[in-house]
Amino acid sequence: MTVAITSLVNHQVRLAARPVGLPKPGDWQFTHEPVAEPEAGGVLVQVLALSLDPAMRGWMNEGRSYIPPVGLGEVMRAGGVGRVIASRHPGFAVGDLVSGAPGVQEYWCLPAAQVQRSGLARIDLAAGSVTQWLNVLGMPGMTAYFGLLDVGRPQPGETVVVSGAAGAVGQTVGQLARIKGCRVVGIAGGAAKCAWVVQELGFDACIDYKAAAPAGAERWDAVREGLKQHCPQGVDVYFDNVGGDILDAVLARINRRARIIICGAISQYNATSAVQGPKNYLSLLVNRARMEGIVVFDYADRYPVAVAELAGYLKDGRMKSKEDVVGGGVAAFPATLTRLFTGENFGKLVLELAR
Repeated sequence: MTVAITSLVNHQVRLAARPVGLPKPGDWQFTHEPVAEPEAGGVLVQVLALSLDPAMRGWMNEGRSYIPPVGLGEVMRAGGVGRVIASRHPGFAVGDLVSGAPGVQEYWCLPAAQVQRSGLARIDLAAGSVTQWLNVLGMPGMTAYFGLLDVGRPQPGETVVVSGAAGAVGQTVGQLARIKGCRVVGIAGGAAKCAWVVQELGFDACIDYKAAAPAGAERWDAVREGLKQHCPQGVDVYFDNVGGDILDAVLARINRRARIIICGAISQYNATSAVQGPKNYLSLLVNRARMEGIVVFDYADRYPVAVAELAGYLKDGRMKSKEDVVGGGVAAFPATLTRLFTGENFGKLVLELAR
């Protein structure tokens, strides 16, 4: 594949302001610049698809976290998959498909010093498609795998509940828990998502948090009643992707020695007031339970083990992978990201930049 590098223009999306609440158009800056040849030891990648994840909202905020915030004026951080179009690095050849964190831009030029620490790695389409490498075989799948197995430590016969069950992480958590011999109850928004989780992914049940509450009842009573119905023996493992009232509802149903995995809190990410913490946290004391956070980057050295196992499940049909792929290139990024926080996406949200 021959590319005239000097003729290429790189379109980018940069963070222009720290969002207050849901990101707005003014929080972004669209820029472009010429594409340069890679230096000695460097690699140039054409970005094919980007992973859009709830964690991106936290990366925009100033303050201490598990990863430095995206700086104002910097290209917005994002994971993605691309194709090497120029290489002066012995480990990568033109035409290689790779995964990494290119950011929201069309071309990613890595200097020699950044190739190793960037996490750039070749991917094999025999293991999964490009979009599956952003889902089950990518960061969401790694989060699900290590969060459930290392932090949750489910045992056969236990009841596992997962919120955001139709999302990128939740779909893999539930299927993996079923493979490991657990009873799995999902929580998702809308009848269509709940039906898909049960009928296609094999969850034992799914609670619709958007279901209308009985007259005079609070909105979250549908979740509380669903947990009573589908978890009559209580909850042993809860994989939390949403936080807020749903976390409190599950804490009221946990068993002794339960494990709660804190993966995300999408219900709180755009809050303009204080983040709502768990009101039922004393249930942890009463039940001698454990609540622990999961940051997927802590397990980077073990990704190949997880990829090999999950790819095997995809190949033998025990696991499915649903992606919500949106076109439009980098210009569509702001509007597409918003879909995560309005619940419009159905499956892993992917922004396609090139085929």
